[in-house]
Amino acid sequence: MQADKNILQMKYARIVRLFADQIGIPYEDALEFFYASDTYRLISSGIADMHCLSDEYLADEISQEWDNTSKEHSNHGTNMKTNLPFPKAQ
Repeated sequence: MQADKNILQMKYARIVRLFADQIGIPYEDALEFFYASDTYRLISSGIADMHCLSDEYLADEISQEWDNTSKEHSNHGTNMKTNLPFPKAQ
């Protein structure tokens, strides 16, 4: 099943807003990270019917990706802001 593009765009907007609010970053930064995330790739590629999952669940998945990415970079002693296309949460 393919979802209507307008409906998916509205869903993306809700997910990005929830994600940004969860970790306390600007919406623009959350949107940039969202489009770079594995979760978005799964939704947009049609590999999984992730568009059927709740906005909150998907925002939590992206938050976990953010945390994992943050941990990977802090373990390597790198500065996230200079090495990734998104800023570190404040």
